[in-house]
Amino acid sequence: MRIPPFLLDEWLNLYHFSPKPPEFDFASSTGPHWTARQLLALLDADERETLFETELVYSSATGSERLRREIALAQGVTAEDVRVTTGASEALLILFLLAAEPGANVLLPSPLFPPTEVIPNLLGLETRSYRLRRENGFRIDTDEVKKLADDKTRLILVNSPHNPTGATLSDEEMRELHDFAAQRGIQFVSDEVYHPIYHGRETNSAASLPHATVLGSFSKSLSASGLRVGWIVERDRARLRQYADARGYFTISNAPLSEELAVVALRRRDRIIGRAQTVAASNLALLDEFFKEHAGELGWVRPRGGMTAFPWLADGGDARDFCRALAERGVLLLPGDCWGMPEHFRFGFGVTAEGFSEGLSRITDFLKERRRARRPRAGTTHAAA
Repeated sequence: MRIPPFLLDEWLNLYHFSPKPPEFDFASSTGPHWTARQLLALLDADERETLFETELVYSSATGSERLRREIALAQGVTAEDVRVTTGASEALLILFLLAAEPGANVLLPSPLFPPTEVIPNLLGLETRSYRLRRENGFRIDTDEVKKLADDKTRLILVNSPHNPTGATLSDEEMRELHDFAAQRGIQFVSDEVYHPIYHGRETNSAASLPHATVLGSFSKSLSASGLRVGWIVERDRARLRQYADARGYFTISNAPLSEELAVVALRRRDRIIGRAQTVAASNLALLDEFFKEHAGELGWVRPRGGMTAFPWLADGGDARDFCRALAERGVLLLPGDCWGMPEHFRFGFGVTAEGFSEGLSRITDFLKERRRARRPRAGTTHAAA
C-alpha cells in the first residue's frame, strides 16, 4: 500500500514548527487559541480539585460518562447516543472502515479535507465526488448528490459549514439529503466541526434528525485542537457497539486529562464559541473590504459559515508560489494544490484575534509589488509578429 503525500500537513508543519514561524497565521482552520492557563482560569475551586485528581489511566472506549453527558447536552441528545473519539479524524476512520464492503462506494464533497478522500480509497472503497463549484457559490447541488447514489452506496457525507469553502447547507437541504439516504438505507453523515459558527442564515445541527450520524470536534468552533477530542452522535445501537469495538482496536481511549479539560471547555462553550464567532465576524468584515479592493487579482466567495475561505488567483496561476512568497513576508496561507485546485488558496480568518488588518496590509503590499513586476517597463517595445 502506498499512502500519498499529505501536502496540507507538510505545508503547515514546514512553517508552524520552523525556528521562525510566519507572524500572521492565515492558513490554519481553527479559532483563536486557548492556553491551558486560560482554560484553567475558568474553573472554580471544586472543579480544579476534580481535575487534579484525574487518574492518568485508560478511560472508557466510549468516552467518560461526564464528557458524554456534556456533549449530549450541547447536541440535544442523550449520553447513550454519544461516542467519544480521538478527534473527528478517528470518527471518520471508523465510519469508513465499517462502510468498506466489497464493491461499496461513498459520496463525498469536493473539495474536502484531503484525508477524508484518501482514507476510504486506502480501505478499498470507491469514492464518488459531488462538486462545490465557485460559479455556484460553492453550494451543494442536492440533485447531483442523489444521482451519484446507487444500491452499493453505503454512506453520504456532508460537511457544513464546509472546509475549505465556508459553504453551508440550509435546514431544508439537510433534511432533503437525510430523508433521501434514510429511504434507501444509506448512512447519512453530517460533519459539523464548525457548527455553530455562521455568517448569516444559521443551520440547525443534523443531530435533530432521527437517522443522522453527526460528527463534532473540539478542534474548530471550540478552538482546542490540541485536546484531540471528537465525537459521534448516533441513535443506531448496533452502530454504536461497532464504534466502540473499532476504537478498542485503534486508539483504545482518549487521555483522561484531555477528556476532563474537554468537559471544562463544554461547560464554558458559550464563552469559547462566542469568542471564536466574534473574532471570525470581525475579521470577515475586513476581508469584505480586502477582496473588494483586489477584485481584479483575487476572486472569492464569501463564506456563510466556519472560519475559512477558499479564494483564487484571478489569472488562473498556481497559488503555491504566491503563498510561498507571502510566507517569506510573514503571512501564511495554504496553497490550493493541497486539494488539487492549484489556483485556489485557503484563507483562515479565525485564529488571529489582533493584528489581522496588519497581515492584510502585508498581502496588499505584496500584490502591489507583483503588479509593478508585471508592468512593462517604460520604453519597452514589442517585436512585430
